[in-house]
Amino acid sequence: MNGKWFSKFSSYLSTVTGRPVSFVLAVALVLIWAVTGPLFGYSDTWQLVINTSTTIVTFLMVFLIQNTQNRDTAAMHIKLDELIRAMEGAHNALLDLEELDEKELTRFRKRYEALANEARLALRKGTPDTDSPFIDEDDHGDDGNDAPDAKSPTFQRTK
Repeated sequence: MNGKWFSKFSSYLSTVTGRPVSFVLAVALVLIWAVTGPLFGYSDTWQLVINTSTTIVTFLMVFLIQNTQNRDTAAMHIKLDELIRAMEGAHNALLDLEELDEKELTRFRKRYEALANEARLALRKGTPDTDSPFIDEDDHGDDGNDAPDAKSPTFQRTK
């Protein structure tokens, strides 16, 4: 099944439903429903109309919005990967990080947090923080083990 039509449809519908006029229309429908309460004696059927309508709309919108979000996220990752790839001094090892498992991402995050802390300390001492770290595969795991882990990146400053 070709998903191109669904992608176009979900993008269009996400754009339309994200506009202020769509919100105003939804509020108007709820107000109309509320005003008709006395007319229908606040019956179970009257309540069922709004409950069923909002449930169906919400259920369907989740899929449309998720499709749009998935494509937007994929496009953003590709653009960021291209920027990393094209920048001199950037680390190609950072390409496609979203495919790593949580443990590997935590290692990268901890190392970058340490670099940021070092840079803040350097700034306080008047040293610029514009150098570029390089990746060294000789790092220790984050599990407290002092043995090097080949999957753990270490970033060191270049001079």
